[in-house]
Amino acid sequence: MATKFIIDCDTGSTKVETMSSEEVSKLARPASEKAHAIRESRTSRLAETDWTQAADIPADTKSKWTAYRQNLRDIPTQSGFPNSVTWPSEPS
Repeated sequence: MATKFIIDCDTGSTKVETMSSEEVSKLARPASEKAHAIRESRTSRLAETDWTQAADIPADTKSKWTAYRQNLRDIPTQSGFPNSVTWPSEPS
């Protein structure tokens, strides 16, 4: 078992909890497994947004989603990958 410290950024309150063995094993996964899981999630997000690249999508909408999709493709180039990933926000 391990301990995790949780800080509420809004209130500044803190609490200590015991981590489950499942939580510990997720943290201890090899980098290759983490990278694989992140790439799977990225591929899923790309597939969910394929519709944004259709010929009948307005150019301004298409360009926003094109940038988002490129940011997804660039995730493996982030400096902390796969241990630290910043996911892009979907366009509004």
